[in-house]
Amino acid sequence: MRIYESDSIRNVSILGHSGAGKSNMAESLEFIAGLTTRISNPADNAKISNSLALHTIEYQSLKFNFLDIPGYSDFFGELESGLSATDSAIIMVDGTTDLSVGTETALELADSRNIPRIIFVNKIDSEKADYEKILGQLRDKYGKRIAPFHVPWGKAESFKGHINVVDMYAREFNGTECQNAPMPENMDEEIIPIREMLLEAVAETSEELMDKFFNGEEFTTTEIHKGLRQGVLSCDIIPVICGSTFKNIGLHTTFDVVRDYLPAPKDNPKVNNEKKEFVCQIFKTVIDSFLGKVSYAKVLSGELKPDSEVYNINKRNKERVGKISTLVNNKLEELPKAVYGDIVLFTKFVETQTSDTLSNSEKESTVQNITFPKPQMLVAVEPLNKADEEKFSTGLQKLMEEDPSFTWSRNMETGQTVIGVQGELHSTTLIEKLKSKFGIDVKVINLKVPYRETIKGNSDVQGKYKKQSGGHGQYGDVKIRFSYVEDEHFVFEEVVVGGSVPKSYIPAVEKGLRESMNRGVLAGFPATNIKAVLYDGSYHDVDSSEMSFKIAANLAFKKGMEDAKPVLLEPIMELTIITPEEYVGDIMGDINKKRGRIIGMDSHKETKQKVMAEVPMAETFKYANDLKAMTQGRGYFEMNLIRYEEVPFDLAKKVIDENKKD
Repeated sequence: MRIYESDSIRNVSILGHSGAGKSNMAESLEFIAGLTTRISNPADNAKISNSLALHTIEYQSLKFNFLDIPGYSDFFGELESGLSATDSAIIMVDGTTDLSVGTETALELADSRNIPRIIFVNKIDSEKADYEKILGQLRDKYGKRIAPFHVPWGKAESFKGHINVVDMYAREFNGTECQNAPMPENMDEEIIPIREMLLEAVAETSEELMDKFFNGEEFTTTEIHKGLRQGVLSCDIIPVICGSTFKNIGLHTTFDVVRDYLPAPKDNPKVNNEKKEFVCQIFKTVIDSFLGKVSYAKVLSGELKPDSEVYNINKRNKERVGKISTLVNNKLEELPKAVYGDIVLFTKFVETQTSDTLSNSEKESTVQNITFPKPQMLVAVEPLNKADEEKFSTGLQKLMEEDPSFTWSRNMETGQTVIGVQGELHSTTLIEKLKSKFGIDVKVINLKVPYRETIKGNSDVQGKYKKQSGGHGQYGDVKIRFSYVEDEHFVFEEVVVGGSVPKSYIPAVEKGLRESMNRGVLAGFPATNIKAVLYDGSYHDVDSSEMSFKIAANLAFKKGMEDAKPVLLEPIMELTIITPEEYVGDIMGDINKKRGRIIGMDSHKETKQKVMAEVPMAETFKYANDLKAMTQGRGYFEMNLIRYEEVPFDLAKKVIDENKKD
């Protein structure tokens, strides 16, 4: 592939709700450019995408880097990766339904990041399509920013293409541009109101144009184009076009609109065309069974040739660059060099990971890390074959390199491997990848709550261990006072006088108590917030040993816990929930059902509410599903452990009884 300078590059994310036709759009654009000979029927391939895909296309002397990004909320991390690398977006809308959650989310994200965008209303050839209704819903939600560029030409079976409202004589007929085709009959009635809507959006871009609009003066074609581009780049205008990706209608125009109105890399403030030093950020990592580690990079300044060396600013080490590539129709194609503003692929980096900044200068600063969403759900997993434990850990670590939106850890209190995911589909996808990429069969098991035990009262006990078995025996004797201590896991003090417990054995007493803390007396959960004061005891000149005093301390611990009103503690989570206002009542009612309490509420970015709540961890394992159902997928949350609290008596008894059975 030849070198394209920054002005001739467009980096575009394809966003939208799952099923709106994002992957079909990418395939159709490749078809227009002659990279493929057919367009798949979406009905024959309803598979949900779980990873972003790069589609590099050369067309009309430009290089287009399209990132097809999954629309399902479980793969939100892929969206964060893609948006960090692109300068603009095409938001796909299904023309046969009402505005979906995915459309709203994509538009909100583009707004929050000031990403110029266009909307493509897809499936406009369907008898269920209602372009006017979609336009109305968009206008109701986003106001005069919505600028319709197209009016459909014909409906359903007679659907032929569209009329371009910007250039009134431009047509597209069955996927072929026909600039001077005759205007269809009775189209004026449909075009005039929409063109007024478009001109009103143009007028909003400057006071001069606003004056002309209100004075009833006609805009020139140049003014329309200039005003539209200026408005799109400033995110004050959102063009709406229409077509059918499957029928290859509206795709020529998509290329034209992307070329003419969406930004080149130089229009993105993150890209620096003045700086000579090469700087790029890795926005995506893929572990390929043949290629090894593949690193996707957005070049932010300078240029780089193959067979050179770069410095990883984050890791403070060097990496060797071999070939520099891109992906054309799913195949690697080599590039003569990486230029600023482009998206390129590197292979076989050793330590470089997603978000890392690479440069040919060690003096460069790191680019701000990509912000990935925190886990919404915890799932306990284990390999079916215990012999796969090591492979299992390695596989999870490699998958976390690919997908920083999930975490994994070994919970030492419960003994479980716990993965933090965005939802059930995310969890299922990761389990499938462990099987397909690493040959590890994995099962989901019930997640255990890491309960703890403590005491509410005080006790004063003796722990005495005496064993005689011929020759040397065992003898250790301690007297210890136990009490609750706040904000400390364990406190040990000794106030022994007169040498009743020799100084040399006191460390063994403390060690015995600390080891005993790992298993409480109610249900075997770790103990916490315990203060132990060793104040007396006795020893034997011959039979006493460190081991005998450790055992004596353990006996004292068990008796001391039992005598000091032991109770079960459960982890309490702080939930920060972002939701449209209409769902707040349902959310508050649900929190109460989950033994939780609302601790605050505030407005969030004008259009939503932020609800803060505290809920026992045991009630949160499936909260991602519950919130999705209550808010029709419009709500999301973050969760953090804040403290432990006593478990209500009835529930504590149930937990204790179940654990005694185990």
